[in-house]
Amino acid sequence: MTQVALIVGAGAGLSASLTRKLAARGAKVALAARTTDKLADLVAETGARAYACDAADPKSVDALFTAVDADLGEPDLVVYNPSYRQRGPLLDLDDAEVEKAITISGYGGYLVAQRAARRMEPKGKGTILFTGASASVKGYVNSAPFAMGKFALRGLAQSIARELAPKGIHVAHFIIDGQIWADHKGHTAGDDSKLHPDAIADSYLHIADQPKSAWTWEIELRPSVERF
Repeated sequence: MTQVALIVGAGAGLSASLTRKLAARGAKVALAARTTDKLADLVAETGARAYACDAADPKSVDALFTAVDADLGEPDLVVYNPSYRQRGPLLDLDDAEVEKAITISGYGGYLVAQRAARRMEPKGKGTILFTGASASVKGYVNSAPFAMGKFALRGLAQSIARELAPKGIHVAHFIIDGQIWADHKGHTAGDDSKLHPDAIADSYLHIADQPKSAWTWEIELRPSVERF
């Protein structure tokens, strides 16, 4: 059976690498983003389908899954990438911006995971992958909103990994510790100062392909030069 993959929060880096690798394996790939214009070249290259979606809006997420179901089939691999940053000292933070950071990372992750699980549970199989950060486990100075959102996402992943594993649904959270090359441009062979999106994508697919006898719920990825 052809795999159907949905990547929410699609862009030029990790999402693009995942899309290329999934398409090369014969998967049907759906890409969701607030605006789809930026995905035009990737869609043309890979044959993926692009959908506009606000991951923090329940109605928008429902519409996304309904459209993907109709166009490609119910997704059996769902990747959640969105996040939002607001930097600054605690006393200078804007309430609305803090709410946005928590909502996009945490609440949006819940919305997408729940809709995905509703489709996977009756089949007794499926994979949900979340993109976290070092801020998922360590709050940095002047980065409280990002940490709050990523802590929430990690808590969601940990909780539903325990809940859904007995039902055949594999949930995994990725702690990305370091900067990611935005795309393939500017990267030179042997330059490991940042994470290469292709290398991250390989790890995502490895986790997605794990046999049930050896599932991973969380993995950390960082360049060899990154301090931790």
